[in-house]
Amino acid sequence: MLNLPNRFNFEGQSVAWGVIGEGKPLVLIHGTPFSSQVWRKIAPLIASKFKVYFFDLLGYGLSEKSDHQNVSLEVQNRLLVALLNEWKLTEPDVLCHDFGGATALRAYYLNGIRFSKLTIIDPVAIAPWGSPFVQHVRQYEAAFSGLPEFAHNALLADYLQTSAFSVLTQEALEIYMKPWQGKEGQAAFYRQIAQMDQVYTDEIESLYHQMDNIQLLWGEKDEWIPLSQGKRFAQMVTDNQLIVVPNSGHLMQEDAPEAIIATLLL
Repeated sequence: MLNLPNRFNFEGQSVAWGVIGEGKPLVLIHGTPFSSQVWRKIAPLIASKFKVYFFDLLGYGLSEKSDHQNVSLEVQNRLLVALLNEWKLTEPDVLCHDFGGATALRAYYLNGIRFSKLTIIDPVAIAPWGSPFVQHVRQYEAAFSGLPEFAHNALLADYLQTSAFSVLTQEALEIYMKPWQGKEGQAAFYRQIAQMDQVYTDEIESLYHQMDNIQLLWGEKDEWIPLSQGKRFAQMVTDNQLIVVPNSGHLMQEDAPEAIIATLLL
């Protein structure tokens, strides 16, 4: 498990973060419904080359969760900008996944943040996105938040499994489920789904252009954001330079962490 002993005050809310290693700064940004623990198999293996910064997005993991909290993509890029300022990082390398990809892209296009190298894994980046389950939760958030604990846990476990091509270990399931359990965690899980809105990627999609310092990885078996979306996005930003990872679903950190490590260490 990664250790996040530090707390950053972002607009009156507590954000958990940690850092390991020495070398060139590398910032890791997780996606939904995960936490910085998706990098637990990766960060220690690259810490000899990079000084690795990781954090839990607002409303995720060990970061603050509260009623009526804005945890949408609209706020996460502002959090990233604030953290980079706190860490005094200028043009760091960034490794990001899913909503973390959208967060980095929004910081680039809307906030003027620049990266030395941007490595993106299966990002939420272009329309359409948002499964029927997401649309249903957005309509009935209160009902889902009030599910009995056993029903919520069963739904959560099944949902997480669909992110991976391989069968998730019990350890992995417990790690990813823990922040979303209990009264506070259950409400926070459905809150972040209810705030998923394509408007936040529509806002930047028309701004995409070819980037020289970007690496794009996509799981061949991704059922959340299919490879066809990855190929479309690659045309927009990488001149069709796309690393397709076989036998990997959306959660490449579990299915093929070695592919991520190899890409970073090349």
